[in-house]
Amino acid sequence: MRRKITVVGAGNVGGTLTQRLAERNYADLVLIDIVEGLPQGKALDLLQAGPVVGYDCNITGSNNYEDSANSDIVIVTSGVARKPGMSRDDLLYTNMEIIKTVTQNVVKHSPKCILIMVSNPLDAMAQMAHHVSGFPKNRVLGMAGVLDTARFRTFLAQELKVSVTDTQAFVLGGHGDTMVPLLDYTSVAGVPIKQLIPKERLAEIVERTQNGGAEIVKHLKTGSAFYAPSASVAQMVDAIVYDQKKILPCAAYLEGEFGIRGLFAGVPVKLGKNGIEQIMEIKLSPDEQKALQKSADAVKELVDLMSAKMK
Repeated sequence: MRRKITVVGAGNVGGTLTQRLAERNYADLVLIDIVEGLPQGKALDLLQAGPVVGYDCNITGSNNYEDSANSDIVIVTSGVARKPGMSRDDLLYTNMEIIKTVTQNVVKHSPKCILIMVSNPLDAMAQMAHHVSGFPKNRVLGMAGVLDTARFRTFLAQELKVSVTDTQAFVLGGHGDTMVPLLDYTSVAGVPIKQLIPKERLAEIVERTQNGGAEIVKHLKTGSAFYAPSASVAQMVDAIVYDQKKILPCAAYLEGEFGIRGLFAGVPVKLGKNGIEQIMEIKLSPDEQKALQKSADAVKELVDLMSAKMK
């Protein structure tokens, strides 16, 4: 049987992600949204691009989760997008209710799927999905670190005027201004970044990375990033579909790793056909460990707020 992948949310991230996955041609796709006509129209448009681009997968747009039944992977992009001046925390109460409903429907129709969360605030929404779904921790993960790392690598390549493919980095922690770029694990063609960029300038690039999403929101005014986020999710899906055992920074449920317990946080994981197959507990400097704990504390604040709201 062909693989089946569902994308929940037919906005810019969901629609672009569906296009990227269609062009990979490794699964039939379902695009779901509550807005009548939106997923159907985008799915039909993408389907008609197949003969031109060269893919031959079935793409279905629907307002009904029954059409997503027995999906192998479900990616959740739905929720209210950030507006200028709005923090990810402001999204919490609205999106937690959306994610609760979405997750219940996903579990009902695709109880064996791997669930990838994209909705913001990312780490808290992954926590909500894990709680509601009851899935084992390897089958619930969040997209954040791949995107944050891509932004960091882009800014480094621009600064040094080198190919972005030569920049290597890891950005851990929560998806937001508490994220933790690991400078000791950052290099360009194997050369440590600290040897190439002065400390003060490097700090400025780190800060720009931490505010990368907000910078795009400020430019767009009526939306948020979607090209890079959708590409980041697609890389994660590739790792799962092709069982690549690829090491990527993703939001994962921690049970003592890095000194964090009972929370989702961005850490390096090995992604394969079973989802998260291993959490790579790399050595951090005291400052990095402190920053990662601070990031986890920020996530815990949101989780506590959700828990109080649910009582």
